Amino acid sequence: MLLAGDVGGTKTLLGLFDPGPARPRSVVVRAFRTLDFSDLSAMIEIFIKQEGAKTPTIEAACFGVAGPILGETAELTNVPWRVDASRVAERFAVGRVYLLNDLQAMAYAVPALQSPEVHTLQDGAVLPEGNMALIAAGTGLGIALLHHVNGRFIPSASEGGHADFAARTEREVTLLRRLTTTFGRVDVERVVSGRGLVNIHRALQHEACSAHIDLDSIDAPAAISNAALERMCRCCTETLELFVEAYGAAAGNLALQTVSTSGLFVGGGIAPKILPALTAGAFMRAFCAKSPFEPLLEKMPVKVILNPEAGLLGAALYAKQICSTT
Repeated sequence: MLLAGDVGGTKTLLGLFDPGPARPRSVVVRAFRTLDFSDLSAMIEIFIKQEGAKTPTIEAACFGVAGPILGETAELTNVPWRVDASRVAERFAVGRVYLLNDLQAMAYAVPALQSPEVHTLQDGAVLPEGNMALIAAGTGLGIALLHHVNGRFIPSASEGGHADFAARTEREVTLLRRLTTTFGRVDVERVVSGRGLVNIHRALQHEACSAHIDLDSIDAPAAISNAALERMCRCCTETLELFVEAYGAAAGNLALQTVSTSGLFVGGGIAPKILPALTAGAFMRAFCAKSPFEPLLEKMPVKVILNPEAGLLGAALYAKQICSTT
């Protein structure tokens, strides 16, 4: 049996998987609020206790974590946790424990996703020898690359979500000025993430928010998106419009940087929830508006990942892959 985890800034998924002949099959999956626990080991302990006698011998474990991996440890970017693979292995008597950046883990799932698990924003034309790339906005903004090497896609981690935010329009220049006053340096994550929605809303709030959203609430990003999609509030609508355009532009930048002619995938928790806004056209217009490379970008497949457990599946796939080669 394989133990997999997708550790995010807000929510963590833990699951047991049967390796299976093709892709791993989930046996049980549980969701936890990340900050309800002092560390990953405390969460795993509760998960195992919940399963009780049903928990079989765990052959290997892999955890996708929201932060850079240094050796066998990781300091999470938006959570005050330090994860140590060797300590997890020792505490739970698991022979092999691996850590991946959370987007790298999700990237392992991308080639295994089936048609019902994605929504196509642009059909494009897949070039089989080309690369793929993944961008995912949630609590933060994650990016991963999938290099095509000898007939296989090799995922690699990136901290590209913390690259500088590039304003393209007068509206975005105004936003950048206001965020610079607040934060100093403004990276893409300050705009394209759950927190980014709140930052944009605060920066644009030159008039009262008719949705009366508490911007300090953990649920504020969802409340802004919902109010915008339901056209309840002009400020929320403008916030989501700017967010979608910035998201599309960031995705287009990544597509150029990686030449992702086999596909650009949009993951994370936000995209499926705002799918009507992503399909309205502004996202793809911003994605393709990269003169003189519009013809290249217009041919790239662009898909939204609908499977909310894609990161967890990717971690299980990595554990399965390592077990089969060692």
